[in-house]
Amino acid sequence: MSNLLEIRGLSKSYISGTNTLEVLSGIYLDLETGTTTALVGASGAGKSTLMHLLGALDRPTAGTVSFRGENIFKKNERQLAAFRNRSIGFVFQFHHLLPEFTALENVMMPALIARESRANAMAMAQSLLQDVGLGQRMTHRPGELSGGEQQRVAIARALVLEPELLLADEPTGNLDMKTSDSIHAMLAELQIKKKLTLVIVTHNERLAAAMGTTIHLLDGKIEKTT
Repeated sequence: MSNLLEIRGLSKSYISGTNTLEVLSGIYLDLETGTTTALVGASGAGKSTLMHLLGALDRPTAGTVSFRGENIFKKNERQLAAFRNRSIGFVFQFHHLLPEFTALENVMMPALIARESRANAMAMAQSLLQDVGLGQRMTHRPGELSGGEQQRVAIARALVLEPELLLADEPTGNLDMKTSDSIHAMLAELQIKKKLTLVIVTHNERLAAAMGTTIHLLDGKIEKTT
């Protein structure tokens, strides 16, 4: 199995006045295609920072992230935006749906941004909403959906352009246990069906245990891998 991501010497620091805050320090990591990984650790361990760097939402202070052998940070901002849109799906703790649009329109949005035809974007969005169990809720706006349903829409939106990598940052952090379990089961099914490489930041021990690999972060470094 080939590596989708290769992380070498990845570090991230922030400067405030005369102080330097090192959030990540010297991360080395390979993520194979089609695998599932949990990032765990206490608040402030660097989990979300690492997630943002893997998703090219931020640039590192040092080190490289290679996606299929290409250092993504050699791209300019416009190229990076196009890369993120096509190759990476993002799911966050807060769904960030646009309230004035229906579930279907929200899921279509990344495809329209990528200049897919409206007909093609609609077909892809409809198929994914069926996949996440919302075939009967496509015309509902976010305010008319439950928290779990809103997160399902967000997951469908993340997958509409068939990315190879899905990054999820505490995707069920705001949901009750029963709803969380159903979202976890759905993610597991989609990961297999879509052949996704899945990376999840989580405090949920059961979710982490269900992943193929768990990476424990401590003070910006990998403490251990299980």
